[in-house]
Amino acid sequence: MTTETHLDVLIRPIRDADAEAMGRVHARVWHETYDGMISEAALKAVSPKRLADLWSNYASRGPEHKHAAALVDGEIVGFAASGPARDDDAPAARELYFVFLLDTWHRKGIGRQLFDAVVDEGEPLYGWIAENYPGGEQFYTKRGFVFDGETRTEPFLGETLTETRFRR
Repeated sequence: MTTETHLDVLIRPIRDADAEAMGRVHARVWHETYDGMISEAALKAVSPKRLADLWSNYASRGPEHKHAAALVDGEIVGFAASGPARDDDAPAARELYFVFLLDTWHRKGIGRQLFDAVVDEGEPLYGWIAENYPGGEQFYTKRGFVFDGETRTEPFLGETLTETRFRR
């Protein structure tokens, strides 16, 4: 006998009214993801309120920006966004900015749904991911990306984080 669980997941654009919930989820994702990559002191400084302020006008970005939130039982559990390339030497015109999902919801197809909501099928695209990001390389290679060997060191929460570029 097998038991199959069906999740009722809603993928929709991020709304300005989501700012508080986005701040809470964003802070929690950063704690779950970057624990061990940056210091505990830097992570303790992550404020859901501060991150909520960053999300307060996100929905008003222009149409060249695609963004989505994933909701399960009405609660935001992840989010993703893409838009114009931000690097001078970008290997594609569009950049995948992020796909973040709470650990509890990994490996349930929600990350794929978020990705699909902000990226057109086969669209040339690139992005950056922290070195040793748990499950990151596998997630992106399944979607046709290659890691091209380019790295950069970026400021992150008062420290530095090395990121690796992926593209297709």
